[in-house]
Amino acid sequence: MSKRIPSLVLALLLACAMALGGCAADDRVATAGSSVAAEVTVERASFSQEEIYYALGHLGYESYSELDDLGRCGAAMACLGPETIPAYGEERESISEIHPTGWHSIRYDFIEGESLYNRSHLIGWALSAENANERNLVTGTRWMNADAMRPYEEQVADYIYDTDNHVLYRSAPVFEGDELLCRGVRVEAYSLEDDGRGIDFSIWCPNVQPGVEIDYRTGDAWLAQEPSASDADAEPEVEGDYVLNTNSRKVHGPACPGVGDIAPREPQGVRGHDRRGRAPRVRALRPVSRRVRQGACAGPFRRVRRHGAGAESASCAPTSSIYGVLTKI
Repeated sequence: MSKRIPSLVLALLLACAMALGGCAADDRVATAGSSVAAEVTVERASFSQEEIYYALGHLGYESYSELDDLGRCGAAMACLGPETIPAYGEERESISEIHPTGWHSIRYDFIEGESLYNRSHLIGWALSAENANERNLVTGTRWMNADAMRPYEEQVADYIYDTDNHVLYRSAPVFEGDELLCRGVRVEAYSLEDDGRGIDFSIWCPNVQPGVEIDYRTGDAWLAQEPSASDADAEPEVEGDYVLNTNSRKVHGPACPGVGDIAPREPQGVRGHDRRGRAPRVRALRPVSRRVRQGACAGPFRRVRRHGAGAESASCAPTSSIYGVLTKI
């Protein structure tokens, strides 16, 4: 007899599970592409009395939601026990032919096994002996599959092996809108024969991977960018107009008294580079207006654009402190 029991009651229970068990995003779910803390949130299970009574009357049942219009998994529920775990010597079969929504083959050498994504069982093989069941597999990061979900699956499996008792189990993937990659999986477990004294938890397992950014709409992923030390220490770029004395190689602020001391002379163009050998970003040099040339600031100077911190307040600065070396054209 099949251990799956399709019925109206099961359909109603799964509908309740999707409403109460977290099949809509909660406030712990972040926006797509952002960095989310890689940590598991642990609470107590929230099964209703009706769900518990049904499980006690149907020990060993399993139920998996139909895929939705986008091909995404829904909640899976089961009363796990000696009837559902793999038989002694039973080997796990290949599941490589299943491609859950959001699936991509992306590899990074800093991830254990290198694969970013695993075909993650909603109810683990060690608990259900389910292999290539497309209604029980979601695209999950290596961290979610191995670090977040697996320890709790092993806890339930050990409990069943040690006691021969049964555990009511629900695993519900959380999708936002029409996104193809789930934001995480809500897993609940409650031991029946001892009223939850052995197993009683509800965990939120975010579908994240440290060091990787993920687009949950498609499953695309890329390395997270961390600011480098040079970027953090870089001075903000500020622009301003300054007066260049081609004789002293000093730069004056437009209102600097030293501008009036510059000897009259035909303006000259300049070319320069900074200390790193890069061409400076200098605005096209040109003589100041005739009105200014006839005033107190008359002299051989040009307007240049300065880059770097303090550009608005600095004056009478040697050109080498701004551009490094200036040479006449």
